Amino acid sequence: MPVLFGDRRLPAADRRLLELRPGDRVLVATALTDGRRAVASRLALHVLVHDTVVRTPWADIDRGSLDPETRTLTVRWVWGDSDRLVFPSQRVSVTFTQTFRERVQQSVVHAVTVTVPGGVARVALRRDEDGALFTQVLADGDVDLAVPEVAAAVDAAESQLRAAAGLRA
Repeated sequence: MPVLFGDRRLPAADRRLLELRPGDRVLVATALTDGRRAVASRLALHVLVHDTVVRTPWADIDRGSLDPETRTLTVRWVWGDSDRLVFPSQRVSVTFTQTFRERVQQSVVHAVTVTVPGGVARVALRRDEDGALFTQVLADGDVDLAVPEVAAAVDAAESQLRAAAGLRA
């Protein structure tokens, strides 16, 4: 049973704001300590602020990490920014982050790590919300993907991954 705003169901007004796609459904939702609401659906993470919804497909989330002491889930987006979701209780943080982790992992079909000058790059084969496969390159901190040596190593890993999945280079 999903955790939905304490013992109440997701308010109808919030459900309407989500504008869920066909086949999508709410898995878990909660109020956050800063007044926002977080909703994990089958296809995306939705963060509601008043009457505004920021919808992020799971394939656009790099990763998340939970600090259990502060009940804070730090979400890292694939474009490098991050957000902090602070939950009202430990039980809610565990339930929400379990769903969060499962949905992000479901979008990753396969990933390889490439050690390059400056650190590590990851090449992932991911599934978008419509089920289509695509590759994604994510680099840590000091990795410059424009450096020819780095670009060549990452391109080679991406080509191998795409070929293994039957995708065009």
